[in-house]
Amino acid sequence: MKLFIGNLPYDISRKELESLFTEFGEIVEANLIEDQFTGRSKGFAFVEMSTRSGGQQAMESLNKRSYKNRDLVCNEAKPKKKGKRRR
Repeated sequence: MKLFIGNLPYDISRKELESLFTEFGEIVEANLIEDQFTGRSKGFAFVEMSTRSGGQQAMESLNKRSYKNRDLVCNEAKPKKKGKRRR
């Protein structure tokens, strides 16, 4: 199950992101979205959990949870739309 995580602190590291989700099961992939010029987090990420039940638990536990003075947003990720890509 792939999750979208929003409203992350800009100083979060990939390791911190992964540690938020390890208690809910195995992480297949954690993708912290970063600015290509500064390398700083853009404040959102995608995490893929190995099981649907682990993803559900993570969503229920982390959505609207306060982390470093920010209320996280955790939802099931929507599939990418096909079409022209912005440059």
